[in-house]
Amino acid sequence: MQRKKQKAKFVHIGNVINDVLKKYRHETDAGLVQIWQIWDGIVGHVIAQNARPAALKGRILLVHVTSSSWIHQLQFLKKEMVAKLNDTLGKTLVDDLKFKIGPLGNDEG
Repeated sequence: MQRKKQKAKFVHIGNVINDVLKKYRHETDAGLVQIWQIWDGIVGHVIAQNARPAALKGRILLVHVTSSSWIHQLQFLKKEMVAKLNDTLGKTLVDDLKFKIGPLGNDEG
């Protein structure tokens, strides 16, 4: 008995990679990606230039900042930032923020 050959459909490699990554990516990785996408809109341009999400461990978001002055300043805005993040995401991904001096991961040089 002969099998009928099906014509192969062309699929964009980006779609294939996204599908594969979805299967193996941890929820926290996906959550961090979502946070990265909305970060500038949540915190504003000035803060975004000096603070960036670095890791999501459980429901604690580690944020790298440029200086200890920014750590101090952002402590006062922490509750508001958490509320805005979760509100914009439509779910509770973040319960707390931890600030640490570290690389921002953007094109600073």
